[in-house]
Amino acid sequence: MILVFWLSIFLVFYTYLGYGILLFFLVKLKRIFVKEKELDNSYEPNVTLVIPCFNEEDFIEEKAKNCLGLEYPQEKLRILFITDGSSDRTVEILKNIKGVEYTHENRRAGKSAAENRAMKMVKTPIVVFCDANTILNKECIRELVKHYQIDDVGAVAGEKKVISKVADGASGAGEGLYWKYESALKKWDSELYTVVGAAGELISFRTSIVEELEEDTILDDFVQSLRICKKGYRVLYEPKAFASETASENVKEELKRKIRIAAGGWQSMVRLRSLLNPFPHFVLTFQYISHRVLRWSISALALPLIFILNAILVYQDNHLVYEILLMGQITFYALAILGWILENRNLRVKALFVPYYFLMMNYAVIAGFFRWLKGTQAATWERSKRSK
Repeated sequence: MILVFWLSIFLVFYTYLGYGILLFFLVKLKRIFVKEKELDNSYEPNVTLVIPCFNEEDFIEEKAKNCLGLEYPQEKLRILFITDGSSDRTVEILKNIKGVEYTHENRRAGKSAAENRAMKMVKTPIVVFCDANTILNKECIRELVKHYQIDDVGAVAGEKKVISKVADGASGAGEGLYWKYESALKKWDSELYTVVGAAGELISFRTSIVEELEEDTILDDFVQSLRICKKGYRVLYEPKAFASETASENVKEELKRKIRIAAGGWQSMVRLRSLLNPFPHFVLTFQYISHRVLRWSISALALPLIFILNAILVYQDNHLVYEILLMGQITFYALAILGWILENRNLRVKALFVPYYFLMMNYAVIAGFFRWLKGTQAATWERSKRSK
């Protein structure tokens, strides 16, 4: 029991902090021996920018103008919206915007099905996907495509920026902090070997190696990028290309989004189970397990186990170390619950956002597991309400 207790603590520490620390030093070491290849910033292949959208009438005009304002040769950039299933004015608005194309089917089968259909229309060597509710920086296309001068690069991911406002509560602060840490990990993952799972807000692919996904795929961007890695290609991270969006309107909306991602994580881990075998691709497997598998599965399940074992050890042994650890856990969870209570009453204390968001994230993993197990998580996406 003592061994399981300490191993569980190590596992949780490694998942959330230890891997980042180890990755930081591995990258520092690699920089001593390997120099980055210089890239030609004038490299301008033909690109198709694909934007899947569903009922985005409130934002679609702004999104189209943002895409038309990107700093890339107009004759080399095709802008294609997929509006499948939309029942509002999204299609009508796009009809009146020059310079963009759209394709529409009344069938709403989810993002993976829409992207599969769009890929049949893509004739350019590079395809870029981005979400309809994000704003892209003007240089993003050029910053993404420059990396395709390297033969073994199969995908390049941009950065997701969460726009936090002073009035944002635990959702905005927690999501913003989470993505800052995630961005650092992705930067180091990319430098070590490859990004393991890119954010769908902005991701590009070498068109020739994109696979048709199962229509029920929940995390299309994650599965697509990892299957590309299995083929021997790398996924790089480019922070100079970014998609900005506001935080979830509240923690309820963020929790809904996290549970969907967690259910998709469990689905993805089953479909990508061959990556757990380290022999064909040791570094990829190391990164995949450390950055994704542990966070999406074992670590979240270890948290209640640590608490229960800690309470038993205090009862049996009454050792000071166990007492301190138990009190630390009780305090942490009490702060998280207090943060939840205050958030529901619109009383926001920033010091409570981190424990609250951490607890919510790990609850989402467990809730997502049961949703995936019961098969109740649809591939069709339901937008989380965003702060304005």
